[in-house]
Amino acid sequence: MKSVAVFTLLVGAASAFTPASISRASTAIRASELDGEFGTGIEFGFKCPPLGAAILEDATPEAVAWFQNSEIKHGRVAMVATIGFITQKYGVHFPLYGGPSGSNVFSPDSSTEWMLGGGVTFGDVAKLAPLDAIAAVPIAGWLQILFAAGAFEATAYHRQYNLGGRVPGDYGYDPLGFTKGESMESDKMKSMRLKEIKNGRVAMITIAGWVAGEAIPGAFPIWHP
Repeated sequence: MKSVAVFTLLVGAASAFTPASISRASTAIRASELDGEFGTGIEFGFKCPPLGAAILEDATPEAVAWFQNSEIKHGRVAMVATIGFITQKYGVHFPLYGGPSGSNVFSPDSSTEWMLGGGVTFGDVAKLAPLDAIAAVPIAGWLQILFAAGAFEATAYHRQYNLGGRVPGDYGYDPLGFTKGESMESDKMKSMRLKEIKNGRVAMITIAGWVAGEAIPGAFPIWHP
């Protein structure tokens, strides 16, 4: 079951990085110009496009923007995944203290169980290791996840491509107000956007290593939850 869970995660991640097409045109960006594209390189005294200059060479600005959007989405998901992994690994459950009846409905010891579907409760999943917890989610739970993710993707696509005029990663949803009154091209927002990209890249490497270490003990030779 762990292998199935890992395979599902990897297939989903890989498919999202595959554009329908990367068109070539006279407006294509040359490899030597990629460092001028926001967020494509990491500074180590020089810049190195993380996907490789050969992959993006002669890609149009639209294709580069597609890759940028894809990377930012994956980074955001990976950052949430690292938090979720640690939460599950160390047995942290929400709410941390009881509801109206004083019971913790997400706790393995709860007297009031909430159902995920298929006879599986939140309490059942709370007892498991991260990959086992993923494998234990019933089909009803996965359908809810797919529906929610699909609704987000449709909305993000519409705002990014149909409405246009947005930088990659800006889907018009900012509940904490980080972008309120700020231009995405301001120095402040450029700094925040670059920090997000860098943190997302670290998170993608981190969750990949943690999952490998969980699925194959000893595969990740440094500390991990």
